[in-house]
Amino acid sequence: MISGKARCGLRYAVKKSGSAVGYCALSIHCGTRDEAGFPSGIAHFTEHTIFKGTEHKSASVINGYLDRLGGELNAYTTKEEIVIHSTVLKEDLPKAMSLLLEIATSSIFPEHEIEVEKGVVIDEINSYRDCPADDIYDRFEEALFEGHPLGGVILGTEESVKSISSSDLQRFAKKFFTPERMAFTIVADIDEATLEKKVLALAGKFWKDECREPADLRTAPVKIENHFERKEDKDNHEVNAIIGGYAPTLYQEKERLTAVLLANILGGPASNSILTADLREKHGWVYGVECSYTQYTDSGIMSISLGCDKENLEKCLRHVRKAILKLQQTPLTASRLKAAKKQLLGQLAISSDNGETQCLSMGKSLLAFGHIASDPENRKAIESISSEDIQHAACTIFAEQNLSTLIYV
Repeated sequence: MISGKARCGLRYAVKKSGSAVGYCALSIHCGTRDEAGFPSGIAHFTEHTIFKGTEHKSASVINGYLDRLGGELNAYTTKEEIVIHSTVLKEDLPKAMSLLLEIATSSIFPEHEIEVEKGVVIDEINSYRDCPADDIYDRFEEALFEGHPLGGVILGTEESVKSISSSDLQRFAKKFFTPERMAFTIVADIDEATLEKKVLALAGKFWKDECREPADLRTAPVKIENHFERKEDKDNHEVNAIIGGYAPTLYQEKERLTAVLLANILGGPASNSILTADLREKHGWVYGVECSYTQYTDSGIMSISLGCDKENLEKCLRHVRKAILKLQQTPLTASRLKAAKKQLLGQLAISSDNGETQCLSMGKSLLAFGHIASDPENRKAIESISSEDIQHAACTIFAEQNLSTLIYV
């Protein structure tokens, strides 16, 4: 892998793969938390409308530019990032790379295209509301971070989306779509030095003689103290519940990795996670239960979410608290901890074997840390976690005074 920064401040990393498919991604450090002074949901709406025309290409040209090559162009928005990415045959990668930078630097946000896209996003908002399992997480995070920029809803509201104008989008892009806030990552079966030259040439083309330093995104943790226990009548067949609280930030490295391992042990994707083995496999009370952990630059959130029949709700919540209490009171045995680490390392290795996943992960790491940790470094950090670390994380993150609950009945 080769990584570095261009004269304009753009960070980049290129990695050779053994696939006929090439991946490239442009990660931009701005998201929902950066919407102060703009309509709610503008980051997500910008992500939708950057494809609607540039100074040199119409929306129809952009939409068909990679499609006719069998490639894909996509994007997503989080609380702290907008990411545009592409998948193409490796010989078409230069076209995809150039297109991503053109979209990010010269989108014009035509009014007529914006009006059409408002209908699409409003439909997305309504569809989300129709899915309680998705909606409850948004409402939970919104309440937990109330009064903080992280409390904003990614999609915005129907009213806020309707109010967004072309000038709003141009102001947002001008403020945040700058090279020092970006990371450009490529994974392809192409010589890394050749890819690096192409990145630097494109950076020079799109930002000419600009000379900037990459932005330093590190920030101290903030203390937020919103705690609640809420029930909302949704009149759904299934009851949805979520319980959780604040967790380590992106920059609390030891605590962050411990929290990742804790979440995987408690309610990770495998059928042998504690809650899945108990609530689903043993008792059949739920279709699915999950413990998720999201890290932000100055805070974090860990939560357990589940859906069940109404008559099983109290039993499920009681067993969740019982599982948490056991982790708080009883350290994992050496053999259990070793198996948990091996499982997590295996999951990470399998995930990183996907070129697109690897490309996106590289961008996130470059933005956050300015470098990409090697596999041996990640393994060493995970192997250093002790049973006492897991126990301490369970006691801290799931402390009774730290927990909040939201239930849709």
